[in-house]
Amino acid sequence: MRYSALSVFLKGLSGNRDWPRAWRAPEPKPSYDVVIVGGGGHGLATAYYLAREFGITDVAVLEKGWLGSGNIGRNTTIIRSNYLLAGNNPFYEFSMKLWEGLERDFNFNAMVSQRGVLNLFHSDGQRDAYRRRGNAMRLHGVDADLLDRDGVRARVPTIDFDNARFPVKGGLLQPRGGTVRHDAVAWGYARGADARGVDVIQHCAVTGIRRGPGGLVLGVETERGFVGARKLALATAGHSSVTAAMAGLKLPIESHVLQAFVTEGLKPLVDTVVTFGAGHFYVSQSDKGGLVFGGDIDGYNSYARRGNLATVENVAEAGVAMMPSLSRLKVLRSWGGVMDMSMDGSPIIDRTPVDNLYLNAGWCYGGFKATPASGYCFAHLIATGEPHPTAAAMRLDRFARGLTIDEKGQGAQPNLH
Repeated sequence: MRYSALSVFLKGLSGNRDWPRAWRAPEPKPSYDVVIVGGGGHGLATAYYLAREFGITDVAVLEKGWLGSGNIGRNTTIIRSNYLLAGNNPFYEFSMKLWEGLERDFNFNAMVSQRGVLNLFHSDGQRDAYRRRGNAMRLHGVDADLLDRDGVRARVPTIDFDNARFPVKGGLLQPRGGTVRHDAVAWGYARGADARGVDVIQHCAVTGIRRGPGGLVLGVETERGFVGARKLALATAGHSSVTAAMAGLKLPIESHVLQAFVTEGLKPLVDTVVTFGAGHFYVSQSDKGGLVFGGDIDGYNSYARRGNLATVENVAEAGVAMMPSLSRLKVLRSWGGVMDMSMDGSPIIDRTPVDNLYLNAGWCYGGFKATPASGYCFAHLIATGEPHPTAAAMRLDRFARGLTIDEKGQGAQPNLH
């Protein structure tokens, strides 16, 4: 059924007892045209756009847990397209445009809130760097405003502007950035894909990749039996190295844990997304009133979903330095997501050297905000065999070819990105 205000009202008259299931719970078929491993945001978005844009509906999405149990439900919900480099900027702006029409597109309330993303700067050098980034954004048609100290104060008066070590001198604002309800993104894409005939199969972990003569991928071994695939797509977030190794591939990525936190509920305090320029800290306020924030990765390889206390302390110190009033809040919970950190801090959407095997990996910090464009571009690659123009630079072999997309200019060390 199609959701609307009228349907909500009519179902309410019956006590909301007869809503249809948002998606089916099908058994795996013996084979599919396309099998997508990973039922997170990127995998579900890929299935949705394969069906919606390219008419490919003989598709299965295999998820080892339940929908929303992975990184799609373990992030700080921020969306933005304030990137500098030509290999990133058009892609993330494409994603932003998809976000802006997403709820109407898949008929689901994802709570897209374009409240703005404000990056603070604390020195003349940072101002110059942000001015350069803002100009690059505008050259690509992306909105960007350089605010002075008074402009920042008008938007976020609770910041410590006179901190002796980190005085706030201004900020780079992208007004169209903001936040989205992460779980609703997974639910909306799953519902939209299912309605078009895609099989979304939960609790179906992949245990191996079966290959035939010449190395051709034949399908996947799962906990529920073998599933054949004419094309196999990997979208397994922080476990991409594990699934790629099943096909004999060693990827140029490492897995790291990124922690996030939420505080007790407050009256409205921060009506935009704010990032600290003198340390890695970012914060927004949820619709429930809690402040949602995060910072650096833990800095060592891990598949755990909880981080260490040293990083908790580092994030808290950065937050209090930026906004001292945060020191009075109680943190209700924290969580960790396992992320692929690539060698240059940018993602990979490409065919692999293995026939019929496609890869979507290496998202570092940018996975959630990229969900719509990642799914669309990955679907385009699978359906046509050619990269989408906005993702053409995100090749797997760019490291060997010396064509890296190093947004931060940190060099080839994954934990620095």
